[in-house]
Amino acid sequence: MSDYSRSAYESAKRGAGTLLTGALSAIVVMAVLLGVMWAIEIVDFMLNGTLDRQFGIVGWEPDGLLGIIFAPFLHDGFAHLMANSLPLLILGFLAAVRGLGKFLAATALIVLIGGIGTWFTSPGTITVGASGLVFGYFGYVVARGLFDRRALDIVIGVGVAIAYYSILWGLLPNQQGISWQGHLFGLIAGVIAAWLLRRKRPAPLSPGY
Repeated sequence: MSDYSRSAYESAKRGAGTLLTGALSAIVVMAVLLGVMWAIEIVDFMLNGTLDRQFGIVGWEPDGLLGIIFAPFLHDGFAHLMANSLPLLILGFLAAVRGLGKFLAATALIVLIGGIGTWFTSPGTITVGASGLVFGYFGYVVARGLFDRRALDIVIGVGVAIAYYSILWGLLPNQQGISWQGHLFGLIAGVIAAWLLRRKRPAPLSPGY
């Protein structure tokens, strides 16, 4: 085996190992996140929805700002949580597979930007649910392929866009009881996160004289 072939083999081996490690970490993180959401929903069910009312995002209410942090972990019943669980698991896994550091930063940006946008545009309304995260991870994974321009990220982004494009109907303000604001600002936040956390490329060298 030539030095070039050996170097390419070792590089591919390291890349595969890194990806496998990232995949295992992503599975664990998403399993824990969903486990926490289900545990909270069981407690909220026992309290007859008290957590939703106390810790949801309440638009235009100063006390409702606290919900920006807690609302993604709360749901309006088990049916609501079940509807969010699978897309959250899949999209969250794909968002986290490239590294937990960027995933946690992206999650924080999605929660904050999406929550603030929801608070400003939902006066007097209580908003709870992880759907903002679902839309945020969708936007993040698709936009990451555009901004980072890695072959694998592009393939994942295109696949997600094809598989989940139908969720974009959730952006329309014509579905009673569904926070299109949370969906919209979650999606916007995901794209912003992909841009802010994009891979930095070295500046081109200036020609010498």
